Amino acid sequence: MSRLPSIGDRSATRLAYHLVYRDKDLARSLSEALLLAAESVQFCSRCFALSESDLCSICEDTTRDQTSLCVVEKPIDVLTIERGGGFRGLYHVLHGLWSPLRGRTPAELKIRELLARTVAEGSLVREIIFATGATVEGDATALYVASELSTRVPEIKVTRIAQGIPKGGEVEYVDDITLARAFSGRSTLS
Repeated sequence: MSRLPSIGDRSATRLAYHLVYRDKDLARSLSEALLLAAESVQFCSRCFALSESDLCSICEDTTRDQTSLCVVEKPIDVLTIERGGGFRGLYHVLHGLWSPLRGRTPAELKIRELLARTVAEGSLVREIIFATGATVEGDATALYVASELSTRVPEIKVTRIAQGIPKGGEVEYVDDITLARAFSGRSTLS
């Protein structure tokens, strides 16, 4: 259990003890649920998010905005954005970011598939919105794909989600880069 994200040795020991000695029924149902998930969950063939069928429920939903495509790093990002409710378009999961220092190249990501989606005959995509982390890798990946798109499909608008001070955050605790981005991305009050 300590090999799971965010679970240290002490927490893993407490969880294992609870499952083995205190709640064997929970241990059985948890193991069955994990096995079922591992066997039935796959990647959506279009957006590469998690799905139990060939296409995920978002890609199958014809009421979603087919002109907006939100590009994210990992499948959990789709769930996070959906929970917020502010985006009603489609998604594309890259499964990583370009990171030369870690040996991660663009060829290892789902960039070819993203480009293919946008140039495909009948594609309705008019805007690609990057919702990757505010990191060097997130910025580099967005710039790389924007450059590739500009040569292939120049009419597609490429944007990045706004970055700045989080709701409820205080200016005195914000780092310099976030504060600079917040100033450059400011909007008019109406």
